[in-house]
Amino acid sequence: MEITESLEHDLKQAPAWFHASIAIKPRLEDLQHPLGNLKYQVWDREETNKIVILIHGTGAHKRWWDPIAPLFTQDFTVIAPDLPGMGESNHRAKYDFEGFSDSILAILDQEDITPANHKIYFVGHSLGGHLAGFMASEFPELAAGLIMIDSPIRPPSYDYEDHISTGPLRKIKYYEDKVSILERFRLMPAQDCKNFWYLRYIAEYSIQNVDAGWRWRFDDKLFATLKRLQGYEFNFQCPSLFIAGGNSLLLGSKIMSYIKEEFKGRMSIEVIEHAAHHIPLDEPIGLISIINEYLDRWGTK
Repeated sequence: MEITESLEHDLKQAPAWFHASIAIKPRLEDLQHPLGNLKYQVWDREETNKIVILIHGTGAHKRWWDPIAPLFTQDFTVIAPDLPGMGESNHRAKYDFEGFSDSILAILDQEDITPANHKIYFVGHSLGGHLAGFMASEFPELAAGLIMIDSPIRPPSYDYEDHISTGPLRKIKYYEDKVSILERFRLMPAQDCKNFWYLRYIAEYSIQNVDAGWRWRFDDKLFATLKRLQGYEFNFQCPSLFIAGGNSLLLGSKIMSYIKEEFKGRMSIEVIEHAAHHIPLDEPIGLISIINEYLDRWGTK
């Protein structure tokens, strides 16, 4: 989907760096998978063995990273997948972290990326951060570094039966026209976003037109069927960083206290004070500056 005339009009107030980034088109790929095909995109950098895997959050998609990915340090190739059931990847009968991990492994295999020949860094926002931490824990040979962005880490004893979901609780609704569905686009958890042009950009790629009308791309079963990491204990050993939004609704004092105590001495913590949960939208330049600082530091070790 190319930028439409209406989107181009709405992006006129976006800053120059944003327009420069989205003008850099990634390589788009389709992976044939027995459980459902996967879509992903790659910002190739020549003659590098350093790979960043950018993993989006629940109900999001690979295009969330379009304005940020080109700003990564130039000696990193960047890969952004659509996780199963989201973006342009096929929907599945069930969703769990094992299936999500398998999709990332399949992409690495198709791209011929191995830990023997590459340094792989997992970077994820929200659900994507949990998946990044899961993969760094389950496949330690893969992970040269890990960055979790506003992904609430709870104790293994946390009871998810009492957890309140922030996702849709009803079936997908169909809208008669594109304007109507775009007007309904909201961030979850709900928050304001001063960078409305960024919000408008990701909204454009969050919808699709089918026979029944306009609908969201994500599978509505995802929110009800996704198996959470209840009882799971992250045990990654690679260099790691947790980036928190100072105004995040998902990181209460108890959660932050647990993270600081549980990962003391093995995980750095940075707080972006004026950001809420959706840090990539709230403070994209501040976020990429911190990420690049740590990637550069880890890459020289």
